[in-house]
Amino acid sequence: MKEDKLQVLVGEFLRYAIVGAVAFLADFGVLVFTQEYFFKDFGLGVYIATVLGFVVGLAVNYFLSLWFVFTQKKDRGKGRSFGAFLVFGIIGLFGLGWTELGMWIGVGILEWNYMIVKEPVTVAVLIWNYLGRKLLIFNSKEEQK
Repeated sequence: MKEDKLQVLVGEFLRYAIVGAVAFLADFGVLVFTQEYFFKDFGLGVYIATVLGFVVGLAVNYFLSLWFVFTQKKDRGKGRSFGAFLVFGIIGLFGLGWTELGMWIGVGILEWNYMIVKEPVTVAVLIWNYLGRKLLIFNSKEEQK
């Protein structure tokens, strides 16, 4: 890979990490808020709160990714179709599956605090989401050469 392509990819991933941090704050905020104020006394509440946080985080991530991350000329318009949004969402659903699995292991089995478990799970899912979206939505034939 040429040095300029590597620099572009690194810059793009760093922007994705920033977007991921903002989306994480939205996701985590909704998770904590709904868990503490709506589901605290409900056994499966943390998992419902996780889904609600995920949906908010996904929406934030989608719009910020289009606006701030995948900004190269060749990427313009690629993520703005229904099909691209569908793929974006499906990748996110796999990420949700990984998140729920991580939360179940950390909270349900290891009995750790849900706020502590959410952080490393989010990092792993961030990498999954970036790679999936980069390769399946914003990858072009000329990049593969």
